[in-house]
This record gives sequence, C-alpha cells and structure tokens, in this order.
Amino acid sequence: MEGRWTTSRWLTVGVSGALLALLVLSALVAGFFRHSGTVTDQLVDHSSPALTEAALLEAALINQETGTRGYALSGQVQFLQPYTQGLTQQKDAVAELRDLAAGDRTASADLDLVVARAARWRTDVAEPIAASPPGRPVPASLSQPGKGKAEFDALRAALLTQQHHLEQRSDAARADLKHTRHMRNWIFSAIALVILALAVLVFFALRRGVNRPLERLARQARAVADGDFEHPIDSVGPADLRALARDVEAMRGRLARELSSSKKAREAIGAHAVDLARSNAELEQFAYVASHDLQEPLRKVASFCQLLQRRYADQLDERAGQYIDYAVDGANRMQTLINDLLAFSRVGRVHNDYALVDLNEVWGATEAALSVGIAETGAVLTHDRLPTVTGDRTQLGMLLQNLISNAVKFRSDERAPRIHLACERDGDLWHFAFTDNGIGIEAEFAERVFVIFQRLHTRETYPGNGIGLAMCKKVVEFHGGTIGVDPGHTGGARIVFTLPADPPQVPGPTAAAESDGRHAPESDAAGQAPTPPGGSGQAGPAL
Repeated sequence: MEGRWTTSRWLTVGVSGALLALLVLSALVAGFFRHSGTVTDQLVDHSSPALTEAALLEAALINQETGTRGYALSGQVQFLQPYTQGLTQQKDAVAELRDLAAGDRTASADLDLVVARAARWRTDVAEPIAASPPGRPVPASLSQPGKGKAEFDALRAALLTQQHHLEQRSDAARADLKHTRHMRNWIFSAIALVILALAVLVFFALRRGVNRPLERLARQARAVADGDFEHPIDSVGPADLRALARDVEAMRGRLARELSSSKKAREAIGAHAVDLARSNAELEQFAYVASHDLQEPLRKVASFCQLLQRRYADQLDERAGQYIDYAVDGANRMQTLINDLLAFSRVGRVHNDYALVDLNEVWGATEAALSVGIAETGAVLTHDRLPTVTGDRTQLGMLLQNLISNAVKFRSDERAPRIHLACERDGDLWHFAFTDNGIGIEAEFAERVFVIFQRLHTRETYPGNGIGLAMCKKVVEFHGGTIGVDPGHTGGARIVFTLPADPPQVPGPTAAAESDGRHAPESDAAGQAPTPPGGSGQAGPAL
C-alpha cells in the first residue's frame, strides 16, 4: 500500500480520520456548553436576581411598617416618608419577581401570598394610620397595635417561606453548575488525550511515510551538490516522492552533461581571455605609439612645412602658402586630437586614486587655473556650498574645468557669462546643476553633445575637438553617477549630474593601467607635458 499511495492520499486519509474524531468531540463540547449555558442562565438570570428582589421586597415592607409605627407614635409627617418610599419599592420588586417567577408555580404562589398579606396589613393597619391627621399621636383604637403586629408577623412568615423556596432553587442551580464543571473537566481531558493520540499518530505516520524518504533523498541530493555528480538517486516512499526522486535523478544526469559542456566552455573562455589580455596589451601599446611615436612625425611635418614656407616664400605663390598653412594646421590639430584621445582613455586607468575630495577646494583651484579666460570675458562664477565626496581629485578637477571652459567658450555675445553650480543631497546621491547664460543646447542634441569628437559648430566659429562633455560623462560615470542636459532650461545651458554620497566600489588597477604605467609615461616623446583635458581650452563639448 505504501508503494501505491501518494503523500496526498496519506494526508487525506489521516486528516479525514482526525476531522471525524474532532467532529465527535465537537458535538460533545457543544452539548456540554449548551447545558452549561442553561444552568448558568438559570442561576444568573433567575435564581440570584429573584433572591435579591425578595430581599428588596422585604426591606420595602419593613420600611412601610417602620414609617407607620413612627407616625402613629409621634404624628409627625416626616415619619411617613419611609412608608411612601416603601410602597414604590414594593411595586417595583413585585413586578420584577413576577417576571422572574414566570413558569414557576411555586415561586408565583409564594409571591401571591406575600402580596395578599401585604395588602391586608396595609388595608387594616397602615392606610388608616397614614390617613389620620398630623400633629398628634394616632389613637390606639385607630392604630390597633396588637392587630398590626399579628398581621405583619404573618407577612414576615410569608416572606421567609418565599425566600426559603428561592434559596432552595438557587442551591439546586449551584449544585447543577458544579456537576457541569466536573463534566467539563472530564470532557476536556478526553479531548486532550484524543488530540495527543492523534498528534503521536500523525508524527509517526509522517516520519515513516514522508520524513524518512525525504531525508534519504536530501542526503543523496547533498552528495551530488558536494561534487559527486555520478552518485545515483534512488526512489523510495510514497508514489509522488518516488516520482520526485526520478525527476531529481533526471536533473542530476542533465547537470552532469551540462557540467561537462560547461567545462569545455570554460576552457574556451579561458583561451579567449588570454586573447583579450593580449589584445588589451596591444591596445596599450597602440596608445603609447599614438601618444609618443606619432607626435614626433607630426611635429616634423609641421616644422618642415614652416621651414619650406620661410625659405622658399619668394618662389611660392599665394595658393602654395595657403596649402602649407593647411598642412601645418592639420598636423597641429592631429597632435591635439592625439593628446585629447590619450587623456580621455586615461580616465579610470591612470587617475583612480580615491580619497575624500572637498569640491570647494577643487572649484577654487579650477577657477584659478582658468582665471585669464574668466577675466577676459568678464565671467562671474558662483556656487553653493559644495560637499566633500569620495573620488579622484584629478578627474573631478577635469570635470569642473571642462564645464567652466565650455560655459566661457560658448557664451552669448549679448551678455557677460554668469555661471552657477547648485548642489543638494537626495538620499544616497548629491545632485548638481551647472547653469550658464550662454548660447544653450537644443533638446535634439542633448545626447549627441556627450559623444566624443561630435561637434555642433564649425571649428572656425568655436575652436576645439568636441571632447569636453564626453570627458565629463566618462568622469561622472566612473564615479558612479549620471550626467545629462536639462531640456527644460532656457536662457542658456544647464548640465545636471549626480555623484554618490557614499564611497563607490572601485575595482583595482587593471592590467591595462599597469601596462600604461610601464610603457606610456605622462610626458610625450619630446619631454613635453600632454595637452590638458580640453586641449588648452579647445576640447569643448560636441558643439
């Protein structure tokens, strides 16, 4: 049966049996609570209130007797107040007792007897005394003290009989409630034993039918997970667990096959990584050649063209001189492009010394470095209180230098440049907004201006190679931020960018950077320092 039954079937049968036992116990509990509720209601809603009202009725009648007797002796009206209040209390108590005695002939008969004797005493004794004029004692012939005592004693006897019967009824209800409590203890003890037996039965059934097969399957799966991919998975237990074991065995076989394929793929990837490392080394060597070996021929071309122009100026016509100027200008621009491209490639490779950087100090140093151009254009530079961030000081200096240079270069002819850098923190990021009042950037070119060597203006209108904002984008993204143009800003350009408030995770130096450090020194082949980022203020954005 174990081999044919599934876990679901085992659980269905077990749960059904447990539910049946619980239904039987629930029926017993429901009957018990129904009986217990009836007994409790009888005691709480009838017996105890009836005793209380009987005591109130007795007190009301005693107040009436005391008040009439006091009035009979003194003739003072204030002694009738207990009598008047007693009448009201008697009426209320009798009404409550009528309701509580409904369906109980003994209680109704006792109450009728009390009411009849109270009415007789009030008619024969109390009312004549209360009706006599105040101011003097009531005559004995009218108060009839002997008759009043006899009738009130008979009334007391009726009250005692009523209270005795009510106490017997209350005692019976309490005894019944006590018996009900004993029944409750037995029933709940039986329920606890049944539940305990069910729990033990379910535990051992699940242990034998589910847990042990699962533990065996888990041990085998762990053996496979630990690297023994040839370890077979056998199937035991209920039908669905055996089906699961077969599925796991099929998965193990497929994983073994995939692992073999993956091993071959890793070997191929390793070979490819070696090729990539060799390619990166070749690219680094190319950067070295581009930044050093190619610049010397370019200088020679420019120098000899200029020498040719000076020596043979009288033999050359105007067009030949113009051609020589073109050649010299082309060689100079090629040298500038090489320097700019080298500076662009070094972002993140050569300059990646992360430390705490006070952007206020970087702004001041950048403003001092560009002071000549700022003074010539009458530019006004302002900024908010800038934060201290974690980054590379040189790269962040490149960022601010290119932003300020672009703002000064692409100024409006109608007004002096006004440049402002705003800053605010939002969660884990610092948000910056670099705003100027220059010629602005059209929304359609908002992406293009960050592409290297992309220009929107001719070189004659605005000098430069179109690398400035591309450099800014690379610096910001290397620091874990984003940069873009605010398309909604008018009256100039607004470049918005973010920098992390917390230090980013920076990878260690790459093989390319190490190669660059070994074979591509900072100075060019002639011993001169490379052109700063932006090409001496000419590497503006892609404009």
